[in-house]
Amino acid sequence: MKSFLQTLIARSLGDTSKLLTALGLFFLAWGTIAPISTLSWWLRDGNRLAQQRPELPPSDIATGSGPPCYLVFLAGVGNVADVDLAPGEDVFLTQMAAAVPNCVVVRQVFPYSAVSDNVGGQPFFRWVWRLSERTGGEDAPARIVLKIRNLWRMALSADSRYGRAYNRGAAATILERMAATEPVPLEADEPFQLVLAGTSGGVQVALGAAPYLQQWLPVEITVLSFGGVFDGQVGFTAVDQVYHFYGQNDWIDNLGLVLFPSRWEWTVGSAFNQAQREGRYEAIAIGPHAHDGDRGYFGQALVGGEAPGDTYLDLTLEQIRALPLWNQF
Repeated sequence: MKSFLQTLIARSLGDTSKLLTALGLFFLAWGTIAPISTLSWWLRDGNRLAQQRPELPPSDIATGSGPPCYLVFLAGVGNVADVDLAPGEDVFLTQMAAAVPNCVVVRQVFPYSAVSDNVGGQPFFRWVWRLSERTGGEDAPARIVLKIRNLWRMALSADSRYGRAYNRGAAATILERMAATEPVPLEADEPFQLVLAGTSGGVQVALGAAPYLQQWLPVEITVLSFGGVFDGQVGFTAVDQVYHFYGQNDWIDNLGLVLFPSRWEWTVGSAFNQAQREGRYEAIAIGPHAHDGDRGYFGQALVGGEAPGDTYLDLTLEQIRALPLWNQF
């Protein structure tokens, strides 16, 4: 009997290790081919963005000074479409539009494609997306596959080889979505404020797009990071300020500190560490938030679980509204 149990355990462990090895090889191969769609887009359409901003229709260009502020939201890796905002994220943007009425809120940006093409734009992922809609739940296998797909796109944004192409495309999409929401002043005597707000991997894409938006537009750029995971090189020389909000129960937020050497303290010459020394990067503890879900930065659960009380979203809104950024509007 003992011998049988030992054999069974050994076989189970062997099967598990084979499965994990197969999954590891699959995701490694997937990461290897992830840049192909970005490179294909770059060869087809991207070269025209290398030296100039995207062309906008005359109706999308403000004839006067234009709005003083745009707030662009880039969702986390759980997002699979430009309209796929969580209920709390949608409430957050609605509340911000009411609190800062002079700031134009831009919602429909999908950060995990160089051309903001929803995952349904690719045949395989269209099938996975439909499957995830049927099975439901954030932890459903199909949904996890889509999240991993988005993680690889976030990695492209941080990659020194492919990031330039990917981030130019993301910047072009942000500009086009801004113009579709409210005509953009391409020329102005005074710069307007561009606030790029993102969660998770959306912050990396926001920082990646920032240098091109600064080059194309008369802007001052502020990045709002909610548990963002990002490297410490791309974008920090282009932004005026980064506010990084982190929750006490958000362990994913710490991944950026571990994964990216440019955010380590001893890489003193990195753009991230320079921004810290100059006061252009500020990390702010926002509360007992988790990374996402009902207790995330836009979660609508009650803090402490008892009514009456604030929700996790309320705590986030309180911190954001208190920023000196909005005083100029």
